[in-house]
Amino acid sequence: MVQKDDVSERRSRGRPRAYDAEQALTRARDTFWQSGYSATTLDELSAATGMNRPSLYGAFGDKRALYLATLERYVEVNRIAMEEALSGDAPLAYALRRVYDLALGLYFCAGNPPQGCFLIGTAAVEAVNDDAVREILAKGLRAFDRAFEARFIRAQAHGELGPDADAAMLAKIASAILHTLAVRSRAGDKRAALRATAEAGVAMICAAGAAKGGV
Repeated sequence: MVQKDDVSERRSRGRPRAYDAEQALTRARDTFWQSGYSATTLDELSAATGMNRPSLYGAFGDKRALYLATLERYVEVNRIAMEEALSGDAPLAYALRRVYDLALGLYFCAGNPPQGCFLIGTAAVEAVNDDAVREILAKGLRAFDRAFEARFIRAQAHGELGPDADAAMLAKIASAILHTLAVRSRAGDKRAALRATAEAGVAMICAAGAAKGGV
């Protein structure tokens, strides 16, 4: 039997493969995010991840496979973050604001030029000619829609939205606000202005849901 202390000692000698892969994916994502898929070179990815080309190929495959992996991970991480932000017993308006504030925090990374959303900013370009990228983009957008829709359905059950409110349509509107924040942040809009846009969107969603239900 392997003792707990033995396992700890083995791990201390070198980082687990999963940890290295996560770190490499994060650095590769940031490189693609800054330059876009097409303009990013293998040399830049190698420098960013600290892995030579054979190691990159061995771990992730070619450049396209690495890019697809970063997209998949980005969608999953942000889906989980959205669901956490929308969970709990906080009022609907508060929960929506929390999602948009988290998004703005991501789009306006401290010390760097506003970069918007990695998925929308890079995949929307590549999806035109790449079926796999298009599939991940569509899957990601649907996942974000579903997270909003689930929260709106719960809001209906608690009387925050009227019973006749269209949760699916409100979810698409809520997602559209996210898309606007992503694109406009990269286009140069100020964070405060986009925060005001998000606030107006939250008010519109809550009012539309209440009005439709006759509340």
